[in-house]
Amino acid sequence: MGASDDVDLMRALHAEHGSALWSYAMRITGDRGRAEDVVQETMLRAWRNPRVLDQTRGSARAWLFTVARRIVIDEWRSRRNRDEIATAQVPEVPIEDQTDKALQSWLVADAINQLPQAHREVLLECYYRGHSVAEAARVLGIPEGTVKSRTHYALRALRLALQEMGVSE
Repeated sequence: MGASDDVDLMRALHAEHGSALWSYAMRITGDRGRAEDVVQETMLRAWRNPRVLDQTRGSARAWLFTVARRIVIDEWRSRRNRDEIATAQVPEVPIEDQTDKALQSWLVADAINQLPQAHREVLLECYYRGHSVAEAARVLGIPEGTVKSRTHYALRALRLALQEMGVSE
């Protein structure tokens, strides 16, 4: 593969995924400059790993989102480790790192926000509020069978959205 082929592939990759990747990086960093750095580093890693572009192995977008998330986590951990802590302030019991959990919560929230309103409503009632199918049907004013059907399709759509974001396989 020649240099012009590499440039064309990277342009195509950026055209197809750059906007979504930047939005994702912006959500998890909260900073335009850092988001741009994350996208640039992610694209650089894609350029160094051209096998990512082989669509027969899976979604390039999922790979890009996973790499971006790992870059942010690594940056956060690196910054945290650079901060000096006085020995007296170091806890006796290690504190569990909540970074992955927080990022995953943000990703799930973003994926849920991509779902249609009807699907979000049944997930909210059944999973977050802990209502039974009958209770959710009463609250939403729809038949129980509709709650079951919407829940099934909502979970499928959520799984697909998370796969596109690189969260699950």
